[in-house]
Amino acid sequence: MYHVYVLRSLKNGKRYVGMTGQSVEERLRNHRSGSTQWTRQNGPLELIHVEDFSDRKSAQARERFLKTGHGRHYLNQLIPR
Repeated sequence: MYHVYVLRSLKNGKRYVGMTGQSVEERLRNHRSGSTQWTRQNGPLELIHVEDFSDRKSAQARERFLKTGHGRHYLNQLIPR
């Protein structure tokens, strides 16, 4: 199982879109511990959206879409700031 997730920075409202084959809770713990530069600089974080996929290819395609202009617009409609 693969997951595409969206995090929101409580510090500045920016969003982070990621994909993982781990459990979302485990990946969120990694982010909160500062595993990437973006999450270190923009934490604390909250999980605001998750989508599940049975295969990696579909999850990667969805992650790429959510990082485009149309994907950001979709997220703005789905999850108002």
